[in-house]
Amino acid sequence: MKGIEYRRLGRTGLKVSPLCLGSMNFGWTADEKTSFAVMDAFAEAGGNFIDTADIYSRWVDGNNGGVSEEVIGRWMRARGNRSQMIIATKVRGQMGPGPNDQGLSRKHIFDACDASLRRLQSDTIDLYQTHYFDAETPIDETLEALDRLVQQGKVRYIGCSNYPAWRLMGALWASDKYGLARYDSIQPHYNLVHRAEFEQELAEVCQAYGIGIIPYSPLAGGFLTGKYSREGDTESVRAESVRNRYFNDAGWKVLDAVQAVAGELGTTALTVSLAWLLARPGMTAPIIGANTVEQLQGSLAALDVDVTAEQLSTLNEASAW
Repeated sequence: MKGIEYRRLGRTGLKVSPLCLGSMNFGWTADEKTSFAVMDAFAEAGGNFIDTADIYSRWVDGNNGGVSEEVIGRWMRARGNRSQMIIATKVRGQMGPGPNDQGLSRKHIFDACDASLRRLQSDTIDLYQTHYFDAETPIDETLEALDRLVQQGKVRYIGCSNYPAWRLMGALWASDKYGLARYDSIQPHYNLVHRAEFEQELAEVCQAYGIGIIPYSPLAGGFLTGKYSREGDTESVRAESVRNRYFNDAGWKVLDAVQAVAGELGTTALTVSLAWLLARPGMTAPIIGANTVEQLQGSLAALDVDVTAEQLSTLNEASAW
């Protein structure tokens, strides 16, 4: 594999690998031993950017959340590599039975940050992100709490996820007005078959204000890996959301173009889909997931493929919204 060319996180001086390792599956569909192996392989390849959230994987019966953070914390302690890794986690979701065990209030942010630090076995979170908006808490209260954490040294940078352009602009305005830390990154839902939501307005905001872009679901729930076909038994697709969202003429048109480019390059649809994202203006690091080292290697291959301008144009035309 080529040497990794690290990218700045937005306008900041922080350098991160061009692929971010997502960890939603750690301690869930990937046990701890497998999760350690995946992180080992990622770090060995030069990856330094790992994303998690306190609620992972609270939706699983018997899981109270925080499991992914705990796995990452034990891995960093065992490998002694905390100083070399950039750890991003998120706050917002329900973490307990009480009314203040969720949200973006000052109280919950302070409590959740301390809990995440304990699970990660770390003194600092490199990138602390608001998982989604909290309409019941004023944005200045949220930003003031995050700014306090930055001043205390518990958090280095702050970011957001799932914010539309107008909410992001409101947050940037509040940070500027009150002299508070500002969002330096965003996690949007963005891929070749889901472009409009990000590109209509958010993309320009990110480029104008130096916001790092860390898209999730870069492979559209597996659709862009090419593992599904028109002729297949679509009812057997486990993720109903994938079937409902992408199994249509527009989705198949994009996949056809991806597979055609993959054929020209002698690589996979997965690799081409990630390579397209990596080539987008202002892109920081798509978030990839892996249940095995083999799956991880398939994603890392995107760093080695050279997609031509003509091939990128073919993909853009097929996926134009």
